[in-house]
Amino acid sequence: MKRKWSPIKTLVAVFVGIVFLAGMVGCATTQGAGTASVSSIKPPTVKLVDVQLAHYWGWWYFSKKVKPTKGKAGNYGAPMDLSFVFEITNPNSFPVQLDGFKFTVAFEEFDVNTINAFETMWIPAGKTNQLAVHGMFDARTSLLSLLVTGGFKLKAKHLNVWQQLEKWWTGITTFSFPITVKEGAATFHAGGKTIVTSFNGKFPQ
Repeated sequence: MKRKWSPIKTLVAVFVGIVFLAGMVGCATTQGAGTASVSSIKPPTVKLVDVQLAHYWGWWYFSKKVKPTKGKAGNYGAPMDLSFVFEITNPNSFPVQLDGFKFTVAFEEFDVNTINAFETMWIPAGKTNQLAVHGMFDARTSLLSLLVTGGFKLKAKHLNVWQQLEKWWTGITTFSFPITVKEGAATFHAGGKTIVTSFNGKFPQ
């Protein structure tokens, strides 16, 4: 049966389409609204509020002399995944875009990793966003780092490298040692202007 053409239904469909497109454009432009005439940007603040043990496989280390059940022999150390949770506060009267985030992690006084986050986000005017950044650590890489840069510090503490690694990997479940975030840099954009906020933090506080 052939349907009759209805001008009313056609007009309704066109109207709904226009409203939908207007909504999509509004969503795309709202985040950047109010930034076209920015003269200066107040630096947003970045605060470390938590460190979480996201994934953990215990403490172990195998040298390349050990024959694996499967796969290729090598020097392998236990990995662990830490999640660093930050609060980022925008003191400006307009939204700013976070576009660049990096920091160095130290276990006690030993630098063990440098972490970069490549996600971008908008922080509304006068609001605070949370950002969780994951960092992977493994005993093999940390061993090499300690051997290269931590020799004198370990000697002063009367510890060898294996004792120090075991202390970290067994103590991480209770955060029995201080974890420091340092040399942090967060890059923000708004209205054609750019500003970099430096930050540091310590956990547990």
